[in-house]
Amino acid sequence: MKHLDSQNFNQKLETKVKKVITEYNLIDDGDKVAVALSGGKDSVLTLQILDKLLKEGVFDFKLLAIAIDEGIGGYREEGIESARNNAYQLGVEYHEVSIETELGFSLDEASQFFQTACVPCGVFRRHLLNRTACQLGSDKLATGHNLDDEVQSFLMSFARADVRRFAKFGPKQDRIHPKMVPRIKPLWLVPEKEVGIWAIMNEVDVHLAECPYAHQSLRSRLKNYLNHLEENHPGTKMNLLKFFQKNLQLDKKKVKLAQCQICGEPSSASTCKACEMQELIKQKL
Repeated sequence: MKHLDSQNFNQKLETKVKKVITEYNLIDDGDKVAVALSGGKDSVLTLQILDKLLKEGVFDFKLLAIAIDEGIGGYREEGIESARNNAYQLGVEYHEVSIETELGFSLDEASQFFQTACVPCGVFRRHLLNRTACQLGSDKLATGHNLDDEVQSFLMSFARADVRRFAKFGPKQDRIHPKMVPRIKPLWLVPEKEVGIWAIMNEVDVHLAECPYAHQSLRSRLKNYLNHLEENHPGTKMNLLKFFQKNLQLDKKKVKLAQCQICGEPSSASTCKACEMQELIKQKL
């Protein structure tokens, strides 16, 4: 019975992802798709479903994985090991990038100079993921952002009146700069709870531990609040997603990017945030 239940659950999950990929045209024939693989449940599910759809011939594209080792002692090692194992077991091309090797310091070292470690972590992860995906000739960068992540991100931007980030809302981004690899979110309509059930039900090798810095973030507080709302008012998260999608999108064509004068990566200013932070941290260290 358990086997039949897991089969049914997996099929529904896969159908939901296929619907997002198809309806929003996330992948074109011949695309080279890089998965941002952390080793956590969301990114592993993204990799496994894309690999399954590829091998079944549902879509025609090339698949690879990129893992970023942020350098969080006593935590990140297990996630990286999970990322390696999953890519190896599926036979997916795997690339690993270390923040310490690339930038000269670990996230643990950088975190002391910020109110929350999530700030430099997000900036450097995005920077290295995009740069690596671009260097590898990727057409799309698939992330494991699920429905919960999307609602949390939008509420964070809304609370900070950061209108520019509204352009990042949605399951697919346009290529607004030659060096900016468009991001896609195959799990856009999948609740985080379902991802967790999938990982446990199928006994998948994933890193389930929470980042030791997570409690510092606004995202963590919003996550707890939204989970409480969802428990008492089922459907709240989906309703929020639909509201944002209908009413609060920014014309993505208006978003213009230049090029960082230091590293040459896409940037909205003359110096990108990654280079700005890198210089600050190196001075303090």
